[in-house]
Amino acid sequence: MDNQPSRPGDAGRSSAGDLNQMAGFSDSPETYDRVDWTLLQNGPINLYFRSDLLNQDSHWLEEHGYAIHTFDASCWHDEIEMHVSIQSALSFPDYYGRNLDALNDCLSDFAISNDGGMAFVIFHFDTFADRHPTVANALLDIITDNSRRALLFGQRMIALLQTDTPDFRTGPLGATTGNWNRHEWLTSTRARKADEQTDEREPE
Repeated sequence: MDNQPSRPGDAGRSSAGDLNQMAGFSDSPETYDRVDWTLLQNGPINLYFRSDLLNQDSHWLEEHGYAIHTFDASCWHDEIEMHVSIQSALSFPDYYGRNLDALNDCLSDFAISNDGGMAFVIFHFDTFADRHPTVANALLDIITDNSRRALLFGQRMIALLQTDTPDFRTGPLGATTGNWNRHEWLTSTRARKADEQTDEREPE
């Protein structure tokens, strides 16, 4: 018999005997205090200006069973470099096509642990977005779509993006946009920190 196409994340899913098990969040005060719930409630794409805040949330995710995949997008000078980096970090097969369709296919089949989840942690994302805005937004759209599908099976895929631009915005992502993290939600907070950093760099 011919092999049937795999469904999204088959390798990381529970067996057929567990089909009635819902691995989502519970409606409880403890849930609302969880970092992953706050990161996912408005979509999986979360923006950070301050690296220390991103590292704080990334550390929480790692402590709670998430596989963390870290990237420096300033090193992605073109789309191929982005694909090579992701292929290496996520151990995609050698036949990975290094294009957006292939990325979507591989993420659809990616094994996500039921005990935690997976997180993309991408620094200097705005640098790559300035160079290749269409590809950068397509990458986030693919992550958004695969995160939504993973949640249908109680699995969690999150992206934490650090940007050196305090007013950075993504394009539409699955009819939503990337959201600034809860610490830097207000534009005034990010602008104030940016001014402080500018003052620190200015010679006396």
